[in-house]
Amino acid sequence: TGLVAGCGGEKKEDAKASDVIKVGVFLPLTGDNAAGGELELRGIKLANKLHPEVLGKKIELVVADNKSDKAEAASVAARLIEKDKVSVIVGSYGSSLSMAAGNIVKDSKVPAVGTSCTNPQVNANNDYYFRACFIDPFQGTVMANFAKNDLQATKAAILIDNSSDYAKGLAEFFKKAYTEKGGTVVIEESYLQKDSDFKAVLTKIAAAKPEVIYVPGYYEEVGKICKQARELGITVPIIGGDGWDSPKLVEIAGASSLNNTYFTNHYSPDSTNEASKAFVDTYAKTYKQKPDAPAVLGYDGAMLLADSIKRAGVYESAKVAEALAATKDFQAVTGKTSLDASHDAVKSAVIVGFKDGKQAVSYTHLRAHETAANLV
Repeated sequence: TGLVAGCGGEKKEDAKASDVIKVGVFLPLTGDNAAGGELELRGIKLANKLHPEVLGKKIELVVADNKSDKAEAASVAARLIEKDKVSVIVGSYGSSLSMAAGNIVKDSKVPAVGTSCTNPQVNANNDYYFRACFIDPFQGTVMANFAKNDLQATKAAILIDNSSDYAKGLAEFFKKAYTEKGGTVVIEESYLQKDSDFKAVLTKIAAAKPEVIYVPGYYEEVGKICKQARELGITVPIIGGDGWDSPKLVEIAGASSLNNTYFTNHYSPDSTNEASKAFVDTYAKTYKQKPDAPAVLGYDGAMLLADSIKRAGVYESAKVAEALAATKDFQAVTGKTSLDASHDAVKSAVIVGFKDGKQAVSYTHLRAHETAANLV
C-alpha cells in the first residue's frame, strides 16, 4: 500500500498536510461505557501532550464517539478513515465495539491499536488490528489460579453479562482454567446490560453455596451486583476482570460492599517501574487523581503507536503495521510489552483487591502459571 491519505505524501502540493499525522481516536464517550472511554481519552491526550511529534510531524488527534453502540462503532470507524482521512486508529474501550470496527480497519488497511479490548476475536484473522493489553484467556487463567490457590475456593458461581462478548469470553476462559485445576462450577447465571435488580439471581446463586462468585462484567452492573449481594448476606469473595476498573465502581457499590472482592487488572498505581512512576505522577498532577487502568492503557496504546511509527521510519500504513507486529520489549507503563504472532500483548497481570473502598491489595507481575502466594 502507498501512503495513507491525510498523513502527507499523496498530495505533494499540500505542504501543510504533510506536516501532520492524523490519529483517529475511537472510544465510547457517551452511553454505558462512557466512564471507561473518558479515562482512556485522558491517557491518549496526555501521551499527545507529552509527545506531540513523531518523525518531525505533529500528531493530530481526531476524536470520535462510538456511543457504546456496535452499529455506531462501525460507522464511526468508517467515517474516521474515509471522511477525516486518519492514518491510524487508537481504540476502543470495549471488545464488542472494537470487533464492530474490525472489518473496516482490515479492508482499509489502516493500522489500529486496541487499548483495553481483551477478547481474542478483536484481532482474529486481522493483520491490521493490534493491542496494547493482554487477552482474556490469560486474565481468565490468572483469576482461576487465584480463586483456586489463593482464595482456596473449590466451588465457584459464574454470573455473566449475556449482552457482552467480553464477559462471555472471559467467563469461558475462567471456567476452563478453574475446572482444569480441580474446581467445580456449581451454578452459571446471566443478566443483561442496563439490568439493575439482581436480587432474584443472587438468591439463586446463594442457594448453590459457592465459595467464590466470578462476575466478569463492567463496573456499572458489577457495582450493583456487589452491593445487592452484600445486602442479601452473601459474604464470599466476588471476583472479576479489568472491566471493573473505574472510580464509578466504588460510587455505585459503596465502600463496604467491595471488601473481599478482587479483579484482574493491567497495572497497579503502586508499581515500581520507572515508566509507571513517572506516568502516575504526571497524570496525578494533570487530573488530580491516580490513573485507573483504562487511562494507562490509553496512554500505552498511543505511545506504542508513536514508537512503531518512529521505528517504521516512514509514515506508510503497511510499514507501520510491520513495525507494530515486530514490537519487542516496549517499555510501557503497564510493564514490558512484546506483541506475539497474533498481535496480542505478552505482559504481566495484576490482581487488585479492595479495602474500605480503596484499591489496597495488589499482587503484581503475575504470569498465568503463578499464584499470588509465591509473589507476595
